[in-house]
Formats: sequence, structure tokens, C-alpha cells
Amino acid sequence: MKDIRVIGSVSMDLVVESERRPGAGETVIGSAFHTVPGGKGANQAIAIAKLGGDVEMIGCIGDDANGDIIRKNFESNGVGTAELRTVANERTGTAHIVLAEDDNSIIVVQSANLHVTYPEAELARLLQGAKIVLLQLEIPIETVKAIARHAKRQGIPVILNPAPAVLLDPELIEDVTYLTPNEHECELIFGGGPVEKWLEAYPNKLVLTEGSRGARFHDGTQVVTVPAIKTTPVDTTGAGDTFNGALAVALTEGKTLEEAIRFANKAAGISIRKLGAQGGMPTRSELEAEGIE
Repeated sequence: MKDIRVIGSVSMDLVVESERRPGAGETVIGSAFHTVPGGKGANQAIAIAKLGGDVEMIGCIGDDANGDIIRKNFESNGVGTAELRTVANERTGTAHIVLAEDDNSIIVVQSANLHVTYPEAELARLLQGAKIVLLQLEIPIETVKAIARHAKRQGIPVILNPAPAVLLDPELIEDVTYLTPNEHECELIFGGGPVEKWLEAYPNKLVLTEGSRGARFHDGTQVVTVPAIKTTPVDTTGAGDTFNGALAVALTEGKTLEEAIRFANKAAGISIRKLGAQGGMPTRSELEAEGIE
């Protein structure tokens, strides 16, 4: 298999655009509707491939038309699909996205993603030869824990993008190499408290993403802020996935954590200039054209 293994969710995004999102019991008129391949795992795999990374997608799709579209989309973007399993009599996962007020709201229906489970003996095979593993929380949490534990035993770095956020077991936090929540996710993961406390508690592990303000981490001595690029947002969906995919690419290329975060910030900043999580993800040549290496 390929150098970077993304193990996670694969979905079809159903995207509605509106001037504002409805309140409880309210109906509003939307301006557009789009159906595009998505899912946090899938998005991160596509981001990696577009940036020139050697990536394998490990996950599940349903035996439906959405699953066929998603598999072909991976193949056309150069993502490995040898471990993308089709689950019989199951639907492909879906994400229902509202774009309004310069932000997004998302409801995820897991469906086939609930089948991303592996026997203990299988995990060693899936991880063998990997340079880095990228995980999220749209698949069963027990699978995430098992993969992180096995990867640590094998000395393979793991990035956990903890979304959708839940309170995480301390053991899982210790098993992963990098943890990349946004501000909201950080509060849910650690149960509140000042973020500076948690950054200091997990130096060179906890990478806090803060949108237009960039990202922060503690380097063992002090909190380091890595600024975002200035840009005009069109669609912020997938910016976090672009960040995590770019971070994985940069780390496998030998960049320091600060250099990797800088690279990831720039890729994420470019990604929000276009509509769609995957459609806005930049290629390596697009980054280079803007002087980003």
C-alpha cells in the first residue's frame, strides 16, 4: 500500500446554500443545491493526493450509486482504493450541509461508515509500511482507538483530527502523535478550561486550529502561533480536512511541526476560495504558483 493511510469516513455531501440558516421549526428559501463526494476521511485523502502525497483510503462505502461515484472520484484523483470496502445492503454515508452566513452547519449520517471495523490481526496488515496514519471520528471510536494503539506499537505517527468532537480517553490522546482540534472541538475534548493550559500539557502534540487566526501549538518552551494567509472565503467546508491532509504530506516530507503547520495553513486558506470541500482543495502546483512550498 501507499505511504500515507487515511482510515475514516466516506460520504456523499448534500449541500444547500442559503442567506441564513433556519431556526427551530422555521423554513427558509435556499439559493442552490449541490451533490459532491465528501466525508472527512475522503476529503483528507483527496487533499493529500492533490498535494502530491502517496495516499491509500481505507474505509467503507455502500452498494449504491453514491458509492460507485465516490470510488471513481478517488481513482480519478490518484487515491488508492484497494482497501475501500463495499458493504452489501448498506447505503453510503451522507453529510447534509447548510452554507449560510459565511459558515457551515453539518449533520452526518454514518451508514456504511459504521462498518469500518477490523479484527486485531488485520490492523497490522493495514498499517504495515505506513509513514503516517490519519484518523477522524466519523467511524466507530473503538476502531480509532485500536488503530492508534497498534500504530504506536509499530512506531508509526498518527494524526487524529477529532471531529465530530467527543470527550476523549486520555489513553487515546497519549497514543496519537498529533491532535488537531478547532476551538470548539478542543473545549469538548478536554471538558473546558483555558486552551493555553491544554497546549502546555501536550507540547508538540496538540495543534489548535483557529480559522482566520491560524493555528497554535506549544513547542516545549512557549506557545507558537502560526498565522493563516489572508483570503476571501467562499465556502469554508473542508478547510479543516485540507489542513489535516496537508499536515500529513508536510510531515512525511520531513518538515518540522511548525513548517508543516505553516504549509497546512496556506493550503487550507486557498481551499476556501472555491465552492465544495474537495473542489476547492489546491494542487501542489497551485501552492507553488503562490510562492508556497
